[in-house]
Amino acid sequence: MSTTVDFAAIIAEDRKARAQEEWQGTFLDYLEKVKADPSLAHHAHRRFHDMIMAKGVHHLDAEADPRVKRLFGDQPVNVYGFFEDEFFGMERTLDKIVRYFHSAAMGGEESRQVLYFLGPVGSGKSSLVARLQRGLEELPPIYVIDGCPTFEDPLHLIPRHLRSAFEDMLGVRIEGDLCPVCRWKLKETWEGKYEDVPIRTVRFSKRARRGIGVVPPVDPNNQDTSVLIGSEDISKLDRYSEGDPRVLELNGAFNVGNRGMVEFIEVFKNDPEYLHTMITATQEKFVPAPGRHGTIHVDTVIVAHSNEAEWQRFKADHTNEAILDRMVVVKVPYNLRLSEETKIYEKFLNKSQFNAKIAPHTLEITSMFAILSRLEPTSKCDPLTKLKIYNGEEVLEKGRPKKVTSHELMDDAKREGMFGISTRFIMKAIDTALTKNDGVIHPINVREALIGMVKETELPDNTKKQYLEYLQDTLHKAYLDLLEKDITKAFVYSFKDQAETLFQNYLDHAEAYVTKTKVKDKQTRDEMQPDESFLKSIEEQIAVIGPAADGFRQEVIAYLWSATRRGEKVAYTSYEPLKEAIEKKLMNSVREISRIVTKARTRDEEQRQKYDSMVTNLIAQGYSEESIDTILKYAANHLWKD
Repeated sequence: MSTTVDFAAIIAEDRKARAQEEWQGTFLDYLEKVKADPSLAHHAHRRFHDMIMAKGVHHLDAEADPRVKRLFGDQPVNVYGFFEDEFFGMERTLDKIVRYFHSAAMGGEESRQVLYFLGPVGSGKSSLVARLQRGLEELPPIYVIDGCPTFEDPLHLIPRHLRSAFEDMLGVRIEGDLCPVCRWKLKETWEGKYEDVPIRTVRFSKRARRGIGVVPPVDPNNQDTSVLIGSEDISKLDRYSEGDPRVLELNGAFNVGNRGMVEFIEVFKNDPEYLHTMITATQEKFVPAPGRHGTIHVDTVIVAHSNEAEWQRFKADHTNEAILDRMVVVKVPYNLRLSEETKIYEKFLNKSQFNAKIAPHTLEITSMFAILSRLEPTSKCDPLTKLKIYNGEEVLEKGRPKKVTSHELMDDAKREGMFGISTRFIMKAIDTALTKNDGVIHPINVREALIGMVKETELPDNTKKQYLEYLQDTLHKAYLDLLEKDITKAFVYSFKDQAETLFQNYLDHAEAYVTKTKVKDKQTRDEMQPDESFLKSIEEQIAVIGPAADGFRQEVIAYLWSATRRGEKVAYTSYEPLKEAIEKKLMNSVREISRIVTKARTRDEEQRQKYDSMVTNLIAQGYSEESIDTILKYAANHLWKD
């Protein structure tokens, strides 16, 4: 049954809703509105903070989730609804941004500082700025003096000698003075009767240059401050004197960005002298007016961004100290968490027009390459282990969790996340694989696309060699491990049930061994000694042998007793070392039949049935029919060597 969409009704409803938000009145009418709702007169930084917090904030529970505990320790982790589902693995960066706005909203020193994003290409700097701009555009309209080119705060109409009294009555703080244009109008057009000055609402709009100014990098040989502060219309100088405000064209970035924000793109590509306007705009809240018209008050959030090379070059020149002193630097490094990196590519693919059929582990392997390229070497572990620790995984060493933590590794790394492969590079490789393979991608063809791109890219020889080693060796082996586990699950009937059975049996015998009691058969009720050979067959999968077995069994029982006391549901996945041992046990149990059935060129009836069943189960795991033949041939060629 088709549903008819009434386009006219949608348009009419939207127009009605917008019209209801529009308002026009006198300054006296506006004062009554501010008295009822002082938030109408909030300054720019306060508006941003309220905008972010209005979307909600929740906290990650480190006590309930061991992975969160491993990642963040005892530090509280905030997740802001305003940024959620768009930015991944950036909790620390987003927290610094929100702290900046919170302090600035309270009138702290940050309210007189530039918010500066520092990071490598493709790390999300521009996306963060775009989100802030889009947030402004989603806000209700603000109240401005009708016809003011800088969308001025109407409270500037109140004479200075009355402001203290009005602040007490309205519960607001009044800062700034009328711009030259409104000052002239107040005297000449409104005859000084500021209570009758018309006030209206306007919406923030980047495209219409209302409340959002943008400053792109300008050629140093052709820099003109009119981009920042506007200019004088020389065509009007034959009618008006040079000091008449009617000749002003207040359309510079600081003029149009008043009440909202001004973005400086690749800020340090501009000549330092060109940036000096930022000093007074941040510290004194004014910019010079064009010509001989004094100064203009600005209430704006200045956000700048650039890459690290430009920052270091600018910072090295001591003559730039005045600008540097007025910046709050927020690093925006590449993401280093595997689970979050895959979400980035999922987001991009969901927004694309590709009808992609993506085999399991494709984005995982791709993301692993991106993160490996961003890591600094350490003597404490190999790069792949470091990647897993940064992902909050419990990495085992001789059957026990590895002692090194993500915090220790991060403390040792100075520039981690500030270099490496960008998300754009990865997306180009994914796009290449999609177009070459009719929308069917898997780790094999995406890895081939990445290898080709790395070989073609201008990189230092040692960097190129390292990247190719990651792709051709490290990730080749990592994918084979993942693939063998999937094939095992396809061969083992009800993999999870069998794993749970092994887990429960291990617990029964390990508990009896630790407490020096007997195991009671659940069906026959017979009592028997703990089966040490069974326990060893599990433990040896993760190299727990000899005297280490006693300690391992005690740790397992202690851990699971503790989990039970906390009310947690205990399953085979509860304790990472035991989970890995059980999965390896199951993999070994079917390895030979997997090898025979997968590699066989011709199959007898029994083998054919097993193969068909395996294919069916792999499809149920998410493999597409178009990719499964290639993947199984890859497994046959690389997993089981004769």
